[in-house]
Amino acid sequence: MSEKIKHKTSVGGQALIEGIMMRGPAGNAMAVRMPDGTIDVEVDHDIPLVKKHKMLGIPLIRGVVTYVDSMISGYKYLMKSADKSMTEEEKEEDMSKIDRWLTDHMGPAMMTVIGIISTVLGLVLALGIFMYLPTLLVDKFDEFIVRNADLSKLHPLFEGIVRIFVFVLYMWIVSRTKSIKRVFMYHGAEHKTIFCYENGLDLTVENVRKMKRFHPRCGTSFIFVILIISILLTSALVLIFPNLQSVSRPLWILLKLAILPLVTGIGYEFIKYAGKHENGLVKVLSAPGLLMQRITTNEPTDDIIEVGIEALKACITDNPEDDKI
Repeated sequence: MSEKIKHKTSVGGQALIEGIMMRGPAGNAMAVRMPDGTIDVEVDHDIPLVKKHKMLGIPLIRGVVTYVDSMISGYKYLMKSADKSMTEEEKEEDMSKIDRWLTDHMGPAMMTVIGIISTVLGLVLALGIFMYLPTLLVDKFDEFIVRNADLSKLHPLFEGIVRIFVFVLYMWIVSRTKSIKRVFMYHGAEHKTIFCYENGLDLTVENVRKMKRFHPRCGTSFIFVILIISILLTSALVLIFPNLQSVSRPLWILLKLAILPLVTGIGYEFIKYAGKHENGLVKVLSAPGLLMQRITTNEPTDDIIEVGIEALKACITDNPEDDKI
């Protein structure tokens, strides 16, 4: 690179299986540590939907589009990294007897159907854990303990607090598994590498190692911002329309799902704002997400940092202005 300067960058990324994907002005770059110890780098020059179509780049709308686009591409890179990082022997061991039988007898079409069914079941499970369970618990709390009309107006607030607790507990349990601990090390390397670049330092293992692993533009912070905005918005709706509290619980959950695109859009705009500013509001709303990153990121080893560096180098240009926020 040419002259090094400090700047807030729009570059973001995602931890993968034995790898990291970075999004930058030169495209999406995926770096994966291969079974033989080498680092495989793959660059995808796909243009994000918000840049392909101007209408999708409108504030609030762009947040939802970017989030969905990132989820789809992120899953694709996650599967690619798993395939690249495993030896043939590990793939055979990882494939269950049922998977092997289905592959041999039903072919790839059936495996695609099973993948879709698994995704749908996963979404239903997620809705049950993070949407219905908090509502159910607070309803029971209201029924057996509170019995107070005024306090019932705070139902969305209590529900949001329970949802945050469930989310933190879930992530903490997941983080205890051996494989996820390593993924979270790659997550830490992603953040530290971006911080090194933003500070205008050469992308070396020594420089990256010194950086902090908690970044305000992380997806973890984004989720917390969404949770906070959701609490504020649903609370405001209940205060304005008190009768909403008396609707059936399935309808209440559908209402929250209906406003989720708006919540996501607002959350995205805040994260973009947080990437440019460091005022009191940003610090307060970013604090929960930064604290949560103590669970979702781990300190990386030097070999993991090397992967982060290769991914970042492949997605940036020689001109820092190209990725400036």
